[in-house]
Amino acid sequence: MKTSNRRNFLKKIAVAAASTVAVPGVVKAASNIAAAESEAAATPPGRSPLLVPRENGLRISGTFLDEISHDIPHQNWGEKEWDADFRHMKAIGIDTVIEIRSGYRKFITYPSPHLLKQGCYMPSVDLVDLFLRLAEKYGMKFYFGLYDSGKYWDTGDMSSEIEHNKYVIEEVWNMYGRKYKSFGGWYLSGEISRATKGAIGAFHALGKQCKEVSGGLPTFISPWIDGKKAVMASGSKLTKEQAVSVEQHEREWDEIFDGIHDVVDACAFQDGHIDYDELDAFFTVNKKLADRYGMQCWTNAESFDRDMPIKFLPIKFDKLRLKLEAAKRAGYDKAITFEFSHFMSPQSAYLQAGHLYDRYKEYFNIR
Repeated sequence: MKTSNRRNFLKKIAVAAASTVAVPGVVKAASNIAAAESEAAATPPGRSPLLVPRENGLRISGTFLDEISHDIPHQNWGEKEWDADFRHMKAIGIDTVIEIRSGYRKFITYPSPHLLKQGCYMPSVDLVDLFLRLAEKYGMKFYFGLYDSGKYWDTGDMSSEIEHNKYVIEEVWNMYGRKYKSFGGWYLSGEISRATKGAIGAFHALGKQCKEVSGGLPTFISPWIDGKKAVMASGSKLTKEQAVSVEQHEREWDEIFDGIHDVVDACAFQDGHIDYDELDAFFTVNKKLADRYGMQCWTNAESFDRDMPIKFLPIKFDKLRLKLEAAKRAGYDKAITFEFSHFMSPQSAYLQAGHLYDRYKEYFNIR
């Protein structure tokens, strides 16, 4: 299609869009005629112009590393594949990598003296050492994710996680923290959504010990919002009728932040459990609470799709874009994702992940 014809086509789209009802949080095409024309004129042959402004979202600058999981498949990478993945991360501006957990039940990521005595299996490779070396090579900060015994998921009581991690925190700092400059902080890996039994006490105890051991290195949490899409991954339903209101979410998290803000530096709420037209309301509350308690407000921009019956595949780019744009509007401090290697990497086992990587680079004008 010639440039002049594309301009006329884009104008018709914009005029038609102007007569429709605006969707909250979505940029109306009618207000972007000039941007669309400029985009069409500058677009190289064979590449589609965008109907929305580029670089209008918060860039992803961090990712979880999920090597101990129970609901997505392992890719069985060795050092060669991990090195390539860190290079792909670096190319789009990722400066922070977070091991999502150092162990789950009996599988662990490093040869923990304490956890091996508890019956955990010896890993074939020390992934903590590997990730720290690669983070150092590519100029990134590594956050260590604490151990998850699984007891919280069985009993609903987070206080059970304190005992094991009391030893894990100490030994990890001695084994790696004193050795690597890339050891940049701690991820308190317990995932909650609301006023969970023992949550405030557990987060406070773990955050306090992490800081005391490491000389004050930052800590963060990544809870989920109990929205309409907060359903069990093992179930067949995609949504539920009972979802938390914005007001209740604010009341409950005001209490939690009040109890942990002195030892937890940042909160990265998972963004996939609420609908796209709810993003602004919840994000505004999250930022207001974080500011109130002097905490950093991050977003965990999930790069997998919760809207499909197949769990879990790389997300449609426009869904990720809407979430990152909402985070920027709310003034969030940082965007991390769960998780690059499976759902955005060009070498992922999922072919769609590489395409998401390309669309992300196009949108943010990353060459």
